Amino acid sequence: RTLTACCIATVIVGEVANFAAYAFAPAILVTPLGALSIIISAVLARIILREKLHTFGILGCALCVVGSTTIVLHAPQEREIQSVKEVWDLATEPAFLLYAVVVIIAVLILIFHYLPQYGQTHIMFYIGVCSLMGSLSVMSVKALGIALKLTLSATNQLIYPETWAFTLIVILCVLTQMNYLN
Repeated sequence: RTLTACCIATVIVGEVANFAAYAFAPAILVTPLGALSIIISAVLARIILREKLHTFGILGCALCVVGSTTIVLHAPQEREIQSVKEVWDLATEPAFLLYAVVVIIAVLILIFHYLPQYGQTHIMFYIGVCSLMGSLSVMSVKALGIALKLTLSATNQLIYPETWAFTLIVILCVLTQMNYLN
């Protein structure tokens, strides 16, 4: 019971820190580094729960390290964003809107066609839903983090409807991910 409470508290602290990282660092650096949590989880599962890490688990951890390192080393410079409206302008460009529509259609196809048929035997469909929704939540979390950072530094971003739209998108993405991750 104590171990469970400690784990939940640690996850909450980690997610708060991850959210704060999006406000102060480029998303292209924060997101791949978040993948390193998989490795930490695998190591902790080995130490605390005495689980055995099989060949595919080791390969997955190695791929996370190589992929994260490659992305971080080759990340482009991010420009300084001065308001949530700037993020909104980027999020409403035709290319990103097309991407968002394709992601939402893919998620709906996975949820309504593949999960009822194959969800009990193929975990990849659940991972697909969570990963696709996660790709949309990154932009919204970044925008929300910037809004909170700017608001706390005396440039109120809470007055803009874009801030609340991003908040709603974050909530929808997180709820979807939590539902299908469990």
